[in-house]
Amino acid sequence: MLLGDNLHYATALTDPQTRSSWYLALLGLAEHFRTSSPPKVRLCVHCLQAVLPRKPPARMEARTHLQLGSVLYHHTRNGDQARGHLEKAVSGPQEIPQFEDVKFEAASLLSELYCQENSVDAAKPLLRKAIQISQQTPYWHCRLLFQLAQLHTLEKDLVSACDLLGVGAEYARVVGSEYTRALFLLSKGMLLLMERKLQEVHPLLTLCGQIVENWQGNPIQKESLRVFFLVLQVTHYLDAGQVKSVKPCLKQLQQCIQTISTLHDDEILPSNPADLFHWLPKEHMCVLVYLVTVMHSMQAGYLEKAQKYTDKALMQLEKLKMLDCSPILSSFQVILLEHIIMCRLVTGHKATALQEISQVCQLCQQSPRLFSNHAAQLHTLLGLYCISVNCMDNAEAQFTTALRLTTHQELWAFIVTNLASVYIREGNRHQEVCDWLLLIYDFPSSHCLRAAAFYIRGLFSFFQGRYNEAKRFLRETLKMSNAEDLNRLTACSLVLLGHIFYVLGNHRESNNMVVPAMQLASKIPDMSVQLWSSALLRDLNKACGNAMDAHEAAQMHQNFSQQLLQDHIEACSLPEHNLITWTDGPPPVQFQAQNGPTTSLASLL
Repeated sequence: MLLGDNLHYATALTDPQTRSSWYLALLGLAEHFRTSSPPKVRLCVHCLQAVLPRKPPARMEARTHLQLGSVLYHHTRNGDQARGHLEKAVSGPQEIPQFEDVKFEAASLLSELYCQENSVDAAKPLLRKAIQISQQTPYWHCRLLFQLAQLHTLEKDLVSACDLLGVGAEYARVVGSEYTRALFLLSKGMLLLMERKLQEVHPLLTLCGQIVENWQGNPIQKESLRVFFLVLQVTHYLDAGQVKSVKPCLKQLQQCIQTISTLHDDEILPSNPADLFHWLPKEHMCVLVYLVTVMHSMQAGYLEKAQKYTDKALMQLEKLKMLDCSPILSSFQVILLEHIIMCRLVTGHKATALQEISQVCQLCQQSPRLFSNHAAQLHTLLGLYCISVNCMDNAEAQFTTALRLTTHQELWAFIVTNLASVYIREGNRHQEVCDWLLLIYDFPSSHCLRAAAFYIRGLFSFFQGRYNEAKRFLRETLKMSNAEDLNRLTACSLVLLGHIFYVLGNHRESNNMVVPAMQLASKIPDMSVQLWSSALLRDLNKACGNAMDAHEAAQMHQNFSQQLLQDHIEACSLPEHNLITWTDGPPPVQFQAQNGPTTSLASLL
């Protein structure tokens, strides 16, 4: 460069108009590199860094620090530099006009970074301060309230989270945003359901329903509110074990998601900045509706339907995860797998269930938070698998570990119910069974779990030879399961009643129980109940002199036995079978191959 050119260059840099053009050119170039496919992060960072030495105006300097912090946070592992830039953006001069958005966005990002670095104590005061000074900026005030509420939720401080959501709902009402008020209230309702504060949930959901119906606005936003509302209603019914009562709500939910899928996204932004929120993307809502449908099908005993919707949901998830790394997708995937694993164990596909348990382990290895939220469920599933392959000591160890890890009331009751069944099968743990049954009896659990508890009491009385007492408990189970279409409990109760009548020599009444049990078990399908029912039908027909029917039932029993035996051998031969010994710490990464099955098959045959 010639001397004259240098002088011209130096003069240009001191001219404010020219200097502004430089800033804009560098920022534009940085944005071009950031939005390239794939993003050219290094070049983007260089352009932004080149802005700062040129002494830009304070507002532009703060925004540049925000942009650098954002790019480094989202696209690199350089957390220290990202934190430094974001902290400078947050602590910039307060008197700069139109600086608020920069400050609040930087505070939001910086709190995310603090949480990622496990510095939650630094994130909370940062968000609280930003909330205090953002009341004149509705969008950021609402967003920061949501963010702090989410942070308290992740820490399981649901009381503080509910308080913040209540503050947000009132603020949204004051600034005239009924849409965002509904979002705050529905979010609060979700947390109250988690806390099982049902007396507070009912009036809140009633108010939410009125707001959603009365709000006139963007059709997609309105339908998304309706989906949120209906999801809460459906999960509330399912948590209560009311599988039959939930059907109208579930049907409305499925119709609602079909309506949303036909609507086109409206590019027009809401006039109220407080309305600039969306609960979930349409694609995520579709997966969520599949998920609650699977939950319903599983509880009702429609396992083929559960399988169908699980396949659809997992296929959708795989497509979404190629483009979206949102943690909620992994949560959806784990919950879907948890339900389909239980289906596999019932339908006699233990080897597949075990491989899917291993898949859940792998997903949890990728996310400590996911493992923390699902560790108890994972050990519970392993306990159920252990029962299916007759490894009762391992089942007890898995259930005991799960009890230690959970604080969820319904899961606790589910684990205790299954642990009692393990003690009953072992035959020499009568006092432990009585202790657990007393706990289950006094526990305020769902309709489904109360019905299951009566079944377990009937099973215990059967093994004790107290047949009249067993019949009384089983009839109570039948009454409760028929009231809410709990098909699998109905099938189990019928076949056990049939067994009791067979032992008592009442073959006609036994047949009246076993035949519908077999029909229902075939519809589910429940392989263990089919095996049990076919054995009883064989013995009943033989005792009544019905040779052909006895032969047919014996053939069915042989077929079921062979299927279960082959699946048993395959499952116990898998390397993943060693998971049954894991009871502490994170899930193991690798599994040693088994030489062959080491468990007894007597209970199957």
